[in-house]
Amino acid sequence: MGERVLIALGGNAMTGPDGSASAEDQRTAVEEAMRHVRAILDAGHQVILTHGNGPQVGNLLLKNQLAAGVVPPVPLDWCGAQTQATIGTLILNALGGRTATVVTRTLVDAGDQGFQDPVKPIGRYFGEAEARTFEKLGQHWRRFDQGWRRVVASPEPLEILDADAVNTLMADGFTVVAAGGGGVPVVRRADGGLSGVEAVIDKDLAAAVLARAVHASVLIIATNVPNAVIGFGGPDPRPIGRISSGELRVLHAAGHFAGGSMGPKVEAALRFVADGGSRAAITSLAGITQAMAGNAGTRVER
Repeated sequence: MGERVLIALGGNAMTGPDGSASAEDQRTAVEEAMRHVRAILDAGHQVILTHGNGPQVGNLLLKNQLAAGVVPPVPLDWCGAQTQATIGTLILNALGGRTATVVTRTLVDAGDQGFQDPVKPIGRYFGEAEARTFEKLGQHWRRFDQGWRRVVASPEPLEILDADAVNTLMADGFTVVAAGGGGVPVVRRADGGLSGVEAVIDKDLAAAVLARAVHASVLIIATNVPNAVIGFGGPDPRPIGRISSGELRVLHAAGHFAGGSMGPKVEAALRFVADGGSRAAITSLAGITQAMAGNAGTRVER
C-alpha cells in the first residue's frame, strides 16, 4: 500500500526559469512540475498538493496599482483566492484524472502580533510618491534599498478550515490541490462569522497544518535547492541528508537557516514530524521522487 504524501511546491515550480510569470511560462512550468508528481502517483501513493503564489499575487497587485484610478483595488485575500483557482486550474489540466482544486481558507488570530507590525514585503518596488498614494488607501509601505514596497502581516496559520472537503475528496480517490499560497487568510469575528484580512500566510507552515489535518504520513517541500545547508553562503557549506528532528532543531535554533527562505521550510518539517508525521523532506522539484524513496534531499525523521 502506498503512503499519503503532501507535496508543497515552491513558487519556482509555477514560473519560468528566470522567474517570469507569463501565462505560457506558468503553464509550461506547471506541466513540468506535474511530471514529477505523476511519478509519485504512479508509484501508488496518494498525493495532496499545495503551492506558492508569490509571483501571481505580485502580478495582481501591480494591476491593482496601475488601475487604482479607474477601479478600486481588490483586497489581498481576494488576490489569494483568485490565484488559488488559477494555479489550481493549471494543475488540473496538467495532471488530469481524478484531480480537484479546493479554494481553501486558513484561520489566523486577529490578535496576531503581525497585524500590529506588518513586515512581510509583497509586490514590486515603487517610488515614494506612489507609495504615499497607496498609504492613503490604508496600505502599509516601507522603504528598502531598492525603493518603496508594500508590507503586510504574515500571521501564524492555526487551522485549515476546508480540510473536511479535502478529506472527503481524497476518500473518494481524488488527488487534491489545497491551501495554495498558504490559504486565504480569515479571522473569526465576535459574532462567529469569518472575514478575510490583508495578510499572507507562509505556505510551508500552512502545509504542515494541512498535512496534519489530512493525516498525511509524509511531507515533501519542493524548493529550488536539493538540500538544506549548514553554512549556506560561507566557505564550508554542508548539505544536510538524513537527520533527526532533534538534531535539526538545534541547528535551526542556532540560526543556520534564513528566516525568509529556508527557515520556514525547516520549521514546517519539524512541526510536521513533531505532530506525528512519519518523515519530512526538503529537496528540489526534480528530487521529489527520490526523496519519497528516502534517497535524496534533507530527510527529517523523529
